[in-house]
Amino acid sequence: MKKVLSIVLILLFVGGIGTAGLAEQKSVTVLTPYLQSVTTNEMIQAFRGYAEAEGWRVTVIDTRGDFNELANRWEDVLAQGTDAIVMGMGDPNQVRSQIEKAVSQGIPVFGGDAGLIDGMQVNVTSNNYVLAAQNVSYLLNRIGSGKVVKFYHSAHPGVYQREVIFDAIAASRPDIEVVAEHFVQVPGPIEDAMNAMQSILLANPDIVGVWAAWDEPAIGATLAIQQAGRADDIVVVGIDGNSQALEMLREGSPIKATVRQDFEAMGRILVEHIRMVFAGEQIEDRIVFAPSILITETNVHDFLD
Repeated sequence: MKKVLSIVLILLFVGGIGTAGLAEQKSVTVLTPYLQSVTTNEMIQAFRGYAEAEGWRVTVIDTRGDFNELANRWEDVLAQGTDAIVMGMGDPNQVRSQIEKAVSQGIPVFGGDAGLIDGMQVNVTSNNYVLAAQNVSYLLNRIGSGKVVKFYHSAHPGVYQREVIFDAIAASRPDIEVVAEHFVQVPGPIEDAMNAMQSILLANPDIVGVWAAWDEPAIGATLAIQQAGRADDIVVVGIDGNSQALEMLREGSPIKATVRQDFEAMGRILVEHIRMVFAGEQIEDRIVFAPSILITETNVHDFLD
């Protein structure tokens, strides 16, 4: 009888530990409108890997560029409950009321290459002003003067910051004329930029440069330029350093520079800050920058296998 009682007590004890262990597992929900983007996906997958190594349960929700649906999915998550929310890129102003509700429910909100508004703990990103200064300066130094095209997407806070820098530098140069601007549609930025560039080339055959706020429109513009037989006449620059852009840069395409963001580092830094909050620590720096580097023909081989 004593032996049976001991076994029962042991089972209860072990069962209690198991239940407590399950109860202590943290759940983190990532909400994004941009998972179809190569770089967004890269950052979120890096985050997932580091977060799951912590023992957290990670759920990723993508709304494919639909911000109304994004707000709805935030409401779903808030109703169901979670231990933390990550805004995976996108503009938090679009879900301001949902972020305020999360804070009132005691759910910390973090930005992964997103913007930063009141109530959020931190935004881990690149210094987008620096990214743009690097690729704009390279473009204008390379072409010297002439007509350029701008591809942008101001719905994303970081991309908008790049646009601000491009506009400021271009406006300071009387020998540079911005003859066309195109708001790139997401999802589908490569195809959208390619179609837009085809039309722009017909209207402005004397273009010498293309500034793209990130690599996918740079790739689309480059494809149109190549199809038009203008590969030797036009310089294209982008930002992100994604694999397709790097391959095109190495092959001698019109893409001549990109600025590589460290999305894996963003994912790791984001996990570090969530861990701090889970431990009851205060975050002092509300914007944390991951490193970046300008990649051109001279160093592209260092970033390809």
